[in-house]
Amino acid sequence: MQKEVIATNRAPAAVGPYSQAIAVGHLVYTAGQVALDKNTGKLVEGGIQEQTKQALENLQAVLEAAGSSVQNVVKTTVFLHSIGDYAAMNEVYAQYFSGSSPARSAVEVAALPLGALVEIEAVALRAE
Repeated sequence: MQKEVIATNRAPAAVGPYSQAIAVGHLVYTAGQVALDKNTGKLVEGGIQEQTKQALENLQAVLEAAGSSVQNVVKTTVFLHSIGDYAAMNEVYAQYFSGSSPARSAVEVAALPLGALVEIEAVALRAE
């Protein structure tokens, strides 16, 4: 199997030497998405809920570019600047992952790129 680099202009460009996602066979592995506005390259204004929504919109765009969707996500990892934001993040997260929600880990980290409050990565199945 070969890996396929996934790139889309519907999500912010990578801010370092990495790909937005890599597809291998029927799996898609995304890079972590923060709340960057693809047009400005800056974090969206607001708190954890606004940032969670934008991060998930970015994730959705990358998954769609890979021939997948949020409905095909099997695992996410959520990195939070403050675990105290868990409940507020979860309110927005639940709007994107309803029904059979993916497995998930959520951890507090000391810092995130560009001062973000949340970063979300995923592993998803590719549509056949």
